[in-house]
Amino acid sequence: MSTPVRAARAARTEPGGLGSRLLQTALRGAGAAVAALTVAVLHDVHDPGVLCPLRRFTGIPCPACGSTTVFIEAGHGHWLGALTANPVTLVAVLGLLTAPLGGGSWWWSLTSRRRGLLIAAGLATAWIWQLNRLGVALS
Repeated sequence: MSTPVRAARAARTEPGGLGSRLLQTALRGAGAAVAALTVAVLHDVHDPGVLCPLRRFTGIPCPACGSTTVFIEAGHGHWLGALTANPVTLVAVLGLLTAPLGGGSWWWSLTSRRRGLLIAAGLATAWIWQLNRLGVALS
């Protein structure tokens, strides 16, 4: 059995068990909620415009475009707006928030090539989503 798989299994059976993992997940969720509320308030006070350098200088969005908007919309309680801003970012954040519950052990059971392919597919999906959302036509 490979080392990452052993590490994932050890994380699921760490001392403190389920209660400790639930507390870790709750603390991560609270931290993300505070971050989302803070970003939403700061955005309301001062809207800096487009933050992505690629989009600002070329007009073409990157795969991560909309990630800040995810937090702004979530901070305002607009969950559909957060989902439509960048669904891949929202899924990644939810995965990171719930990681202490041990659901990510399947990830470490994959070969590094398959993990790379999943990441590439996620980035390609996010980029196509952003191109469509922002109306950028590829000819």
